[in-house]
Amino acid sequence: MNGKHTGLRIGTMVGGGDAARVIPQIAEHGFESFNLSFWQTTGGLDLAETAKRVREAIGDRDIVISALSIFGNPLTGTGGNADTLASWERLIDHAHLFGADIVSGFTGRLTGRPIDESIPKYTEVFGELARRAEDRGVRIAFENCDMGGTWETGDWNIAHNPTAWEMMFDAVPSDHIGLEWEPCHQMVSLIDPIPQLREWVHKVFHVHGKDATIAWDIVRKYGVHGPEPFVWHRTPGFGDTNWSDIITILRQAGYQGTIDIEGWHDPVYRGELEMTGQVHALNYLKRCRGGDFVPNPK
Repeated sequence: MNGKHTGLRIGTMVGGGDAARVIPQIAEHGFESFNLSFWQTTGGLDLAETAKRVREAIGDRDIVISALSIFGNPLTGTGGNADTLASWERLIDHAHLFGADIVSGFTGRLTGRPIDESIPKYTEVFGELARRAEDRGVRIAFENCDMGGTWETGDWNIAHNPTAWEMMFDAVPSDHIGLEWEPCHQMVSLIDPIPQLREWVHKVFHVHGKDATIAWDIVRKYGVHGPEPFVWHRTPGFGDTNWSDIITILRQAGYQGTIDIEGWHDPVYRGELEMTGQVHALNYLKRCRGGDFVPNPK
């Protein structure tokens, strides 16, 4: 175990195609890991060459690539999602070149249909992907974002509700399938994330550093279907969650992964304040894990 990080690194997300350019510019802030993400497709990107350039960008820094992510709908394969399933396959096949063992993203869903109607197609697609991942020593982690969907209708993702998780994991009972979890996406549904994490931590493969602020006064006055916003995505350190509690639960369960900040959502720390907010979150999360490792006296 690396003494400095004691099994839990704090990093951030960067665009996969832009990683080799961005990482050298922000690594010196103290990020310890990077989650490389793609939207719907890896396109014509040469992943082997990209992995080489990312390794060169990291150099001799003590930094890891924690996960490769593809955010699209692999169950429909229509429109902009035509390459999403193939991108899942490519990332699973190339993850080892980045030193990563996690590929994450949305499950997809049958557009406009209830979650339970998507389970057969999910089983077909991710049953095959799970076998592919197992063969390559890769774990699949599902982002828990609803993307504006509900139980009854939506697009993109079914993995945003614990009842759906039970159905998914029963349908494809693989040790290589789990969650890419963050409190924010549960809080927007008014779910308490702390007891949920304690219950589901055994299935959490990757954690995104994103929080939320719930305006309970607005909820009580206007409800959740009125014109007033009642919840905001926040960068950690600015939201409602005590991340010391999250890290405690993760460590008690033996979690040895990363927390990668998902920026670009905070209503205040955005635009020219984006990296200001992210570096604040980085330092905040490091404090929540106890700071840097300090050896005991011999």
